[in-house]
Amino acid sequence: MNKRIRKRRRERNCQTRGGRLQPGCEGHLSDLGRGQKAIVLDFHNDNPALRRRLLDMGITKGVVIEIKKVAPLGDPVDILLRGYELCIRKKDMQSIDIRVIE
Repeated sequence: MNKRIRKRRRERNCQTRGGRLQPGCEGHLSDLGRGQKAIVLDFHNDNPALRRRLLDMGITKGVVIEIKKVAPLGDPVDILLRGYELCIRKKDMQSIDIRVIE
């Protein structure tokens, strides 16, 4: 079976009715809903300044992130990591790969 087809099936099986990712599924940080927790797997952005800024704010591989609040229009999103809250734009969240744990 083609890798692309398997990946699509896996992604389809990971989404619930509310559009939230199920535990164990992988996606982008922007795919999480309020109250969900995930582990950061990797970054995939071309902007070295943005990558450096995210690393300086504590978003590194292996860190646990929880979505705390979402602004009324959906942007920015308040996340909890390493004991502090951080507001981050959805655009920046799309460049962070995660695995859902809760």
